[in-house]
Amino acid sequence: DPFAGEIVKDRLVGRGAADMKGAIACFVAASARFLNQRDKVFPGSISLLITGDEEGPAVNGTAKVLDWMKDCGETLDACLVGEPTNPEYLGETIKIGRRGSLNCHLTVMGTQGHAAHPQCADNPIPRLLHMLSKITERPLDEGTEHFQPSNLEITSVDVGNQAPNIIPARAVARFNIRFNDTHSGAALEQWLRKSFDSINGDYQLDIEISGEAFFTPPGDLSKLVENAVSDVTGKTPELNTSGGISDARFIRHFCPVAEFGLVGATMHKTDESVAIEDLEALTEIYFHVLDGYFPAS
Repeated sequence: DPFAGEIVKDRLVGRGAADMKGAIACFVAASARFLNQRDKVFPGSISLLITGDEEGPAVNGTAKVLDWMKDCGETLDACLVGEPTNPEYLGETIKIGRRGSLNCHLTVMGTQGHAAHPQCADNPIPRLLHMLSKITERPLDEGTEHFQPSNLEITSVDVGNQAPNIIPARAVARFNIRFNDTHSGAALEQWLRKSFDSINGDYQLDIEISGEAFFTPPGDLSKLVENAVSDVTGKTPELNTSGGISDARFIRHFCPVAEFGLVGATMHKTDESVAIEDLEALTEIYFHVLDGYFPAS
């Protein structure tokens, strides 16, 4: 059972061990330890927001809970997201922002016909290749102080044609843009449509903006997490914005947010796993964060 969780030698193996059930368990354990030490008396409250659709459309999870909290008059002072932020070892990276993500589905229309009679058809494939070449011929940007360069990756090209002598009626491509804070989703969509309009031919472009780029300037929260990581691991974590999107993109509208969790080297892979010692260390880091955030009376 990939969901059961099994200790193999010095690692916990199971779906979500690194991303991110392990971090949730660490925070629960750290909170219990903190409450016991303070005898459940401290100036404030601790809440956990656990969502099941962060990897998908992300419409029925964090965003709706935040809106519900706002409608109820609940406020957030700070948020720590347990994403697996460390590429190789615990204590490597704290995320203080994320690039945006744009998913694009491009369909180029033509006219089906026999390969021996191209004058009676309109082949959409050369036009599709021209369109893709136009948007990939130069870098989107060179990056910024806090963000790596934006990148556009073609993820699929398909015509659904099994016959070698038939010109297809349409050609389809999918691509994804990961963009930094020099762009917005709307501006990129405008650029794409302008680029494609400059090439004659009928096409349809469907775009989904999964999230805009955002950046939380280093402040009290990131410093608190940084100090906790350093105290427990002896390492000084880097503050950066690399990687994919996360639900922090919703939370940043409500309060300061930072992300720190386990090592993500095995996330989304068969036999996802995390070191037992990292679970223990992350629990201690989260405890230090709580202990530092809430002053003792």
